[in-house]
Amino acid sequence: MAAVAGRTYPAVQFEIEPARVDAFARAIGADPADGVPPTFAAVYSLGMTAPQLFGDEEASVDFSRLLHAEQEFEWMRPARVGETVTSRGRVDSDTSRRGMRFVSLETETNAADGHPICRSRALFVIRS
Repeated sequence: MAAVAGRTYPAVQFEIEPARVDAFARAIGADPADGVPPTFAAVYSLGMTAPQLFGDEEASVDFSRLLHAEQEFEWMRPARVGETVTSRGRVDSDTSRRGMRFVSLETETNAADGHPICRSRALFVIRS
């Protein structure tokens, strides 16, 4: 297993479609008329970049031993229905101790004009 701290993955775009926002809002008990729920960032931010880490052969993430331990978001502004956002993931840290591997993935999501929308950080623990 090679540590991949510092690795940056290619930017990915995501269109924030009204039907997906509506379904997500209803699933969490929010009113779709209120716009994009903040937690929808799990879809356009983490949901778009984590698969890049998991699919990276050099990162060697054993999905069967994976625990999504922490998740945090910082919003600069709300995402808007209908806009296309760009997310880029970077492995902030990749350390091992006591038979467990800790991988921190940070994602920056920007609007089409380049202005930041949100930043996310996920901590994955992979048991040996």
